[in-house]
Amino acid sequence: NIYELKNKNTKGINIYTTDLESGWHYFLSKIDVIPAAGGLVKNEKNEFLFIYRNNIWDLPKGQIEKEESIEKTAIREVEEECGISKLKMIKKLLVTYHIFYQKGNKLKLTHWFLMNSNFDEELTPQIEEGITKVAFIEEPKVDEIIKKSYANIKLVYDCFKDS
Repeated sequence: NIYELKNKNTKGINIYTTDLESGWHYFLSKIDVIPAAGGLVKNEKNEFLFIYRNNIWDLPKGQIEKEESIEKTAIREVEEECGISKLKMIKKLLVTYHIFYQKGNKLKLTHWFLMNSNFDEELTPQIEEGITKVAFIEEPKVDEIIKKSYANIKLVYDCFKDS
């Protein structure tokens, strides 16, 4: 039962279906889907942009606003959450999903993009979003922080490395 996810002791659920497509559509009909977009940003020094929120390194992302394209959302959210500019969209990487509870169960569907930037000024965390640090992290250290991050962030980074 999807409502078991409200229980903090529940680590996940398995949903079984004999027809994946109809099962997926049924699942989506029972949960609010929040479309979002974000980015993996690489600079000229081969460093990657991360945010620190709730004691975990994460990537910038956020909800798509009405009448806004996925690409525009990704750039806007990275700019807002990190205080960065000069972003250039390179390519779409993948889509991830995660369930969270906020006045009911929600499924965040996030479109991830690879971007680059030659921004060399001070980064500014969006404190009102709970972000306490923003930093470009050199590639060798990314593997270490990914181990302590969310599984979806590892998927995004692995997708970049595999492309």
